[in-house]
Amino acid sequence: MTTKTDFLVIGSGVAGMWFALQASQHGKVAIVTKAQRSESNSRYAQGGIAAVWSEEDNYDNHVRDTLVAGAGLCRRDAVELTVREGPARIRDLIAFGTRFTRAEDDPEKYSLHREGGHSHRRILHAADLTGAEIVRALGEACAQHPNIIILENHVAVDLITENWLCRRLEEIPPEEPRVLGAYVLDLDADEVEAFSARAVVLAAGGAGKVYLYTTNPSVATGDGIAMAYRAGARIANMEFVQFHPTCLHHPKETSFLVSEALRGEGGKLTSWPGPSTTSSSAAAWNACTSTCDTWNGLRWSGCSPISTRS
Repeated sequence: MTTKTDFLVIGSGVAGMWFALQASQHGKVAIVTKAQRSESNSRYAQGGIAAVWSEEDNYDNHVRDTLVAGAGLCRRDAVELTVREGPARIRDLIAFGTRFTRAEDDPEKYSLHREGGHSHRRILHAADLTGAEIVRALGEACAQHPNIIILENHVAVDLITENWLCRRLEEIPPEEPRVLGAYVLDLDADEVEAFSARAVVLAAGGAGKVYLYTTNPSVATGDGIAMAYRAGARIANMEFVQFHPTCLHHPKETSFLVSEALRGEGGKLTSWPGPSTTSSSAAAWNACTSTCDTWNGLRWSGCSPISTRS
């Protein structure tokens, strides 16, 4: 059985649903997700989204903070693009129904947190469950759109490329192969289905769950990265795996993230027993925060179909 659509999106996190809402203006979109539609890395993001929002802040401050915290690893053009587009993407999220927390002393304004690595308060948040709130808002928007269908419990197995089809037909593959679709396992029906699409977007998240101790959810197993690699895509920057320095660990329970906002509000890391270790860990903490901010900001800007050019 083959399902045809204009756009196939693999993954139902913020990146996948954001792209689906933009692409739905140009055709039919099918989102496949391995679990429930709300289960993704995006859902577990706590603290908030960094954007220049107050009159006391400006783009230059945010760019400088990110470059300093990035310790020479950030591309300045990408940082500047993310910072300058950030406020517009926040307004888009609000238009889609995201309910950010309002300031207690002025309900007309939004509450702004300050996290590690930031010189100003610029973290818009929904209490301390920002990811869950954004996923809720975008999920409802996708569910209500007539051009978008979300297929839960559908696991993407592999991408279908022109090279793969040519090998089956014993033909010479094209010089610039294209991704034509994907094979997807329907867990409920226990059947593999072929999806054909004009464009395929991999928004399947990272691979943090390959580590024994992590705050990543169980769905972050790197499926999309592996499929892209097998299809011939170039894989880069695999060393950039986000590790939160504050995780509540229990040997018999699932570990979970303790919000980074704690340090922004004055919390300190300590050894046991021993003095505060904030000063020695600040650089790593700040770099982790900045990398997350930049990556999330780029994701708000949208996605493009994967290229298989090597």
